[in-house]
Amino acid sequence: MLALDLFCGAGGASKGIVDAGYTVVGVDISPGLNYPYSYFCEDAVEFMDMGLDDFDFIWASPPCQAYSWSSACRRNEGADYQDLVEITRHYLQKSGKPYIIENVVGAPLINPVKLCGTMFPGLKVFRHRLFESNIPLIVEMECAHEGHKAKERRNDSGDYFIVAGNFVGTLAERSGAMGIDWMNRQELNQAIPPRYSEYLARQVVKWTKEK
Repeated sequence: MLALDLFCGAGGASKGIVDAGYTVVGVDISPGLNYPYSYFCEDAVEFMDMGLDDFDFIWASPPCQAYSWSSACRRNEGADYQDLVEITRHYLQKSGKPYIIENVVGAPLINPVKLCGTMFPGLKVFRHRLFESNIPLIVEMECAHEGHKAKERRNDSGDYFIVAGNFVGTLAERSGAMGIDWMNRQELNQAIPPRYSEYLARQVVKWTKEK
């Protein structure tokens, strides 16, 4: 089974898709990524326009700055961030292939499910993300924030990490919190834990076999 990861970054989602049983190919406009599989350094929208017939499943993580409430985006309030969710959805719906679109809370996704790091044993990051799909996705877990706290200073009692910007935590600590061990700090800041995409991609595999 061949999957496509659009706007793949350094491959957090791709790793989970592979763990779910797919072979994956990435597409991202950024050169020199620490991406662990084969990827095309191309504009993802232009790639979609060429056709998606070769793929059995498509994952897409269009840039989220237009919807993000992160401190970095607040500092750049008023910037003209490109909104790529709608055009991505257009091409994915046109393909007729099972797809998942991932983005931040606040993004204009249709009937999304939400995942959080507290749903997955071993992860130490909250990292809420939304997921839209054209197949039914089920999330049987709930957020469990009670009793957990993200570290704000080096020696405080927090047991979780905020993997973004200049928040506390070494690269090794942040990598461990996300379940990712191959990215640099900037790539990690933009990633999702592979456990998220594995959990959802396994549902796509099951749906594909049963349809």
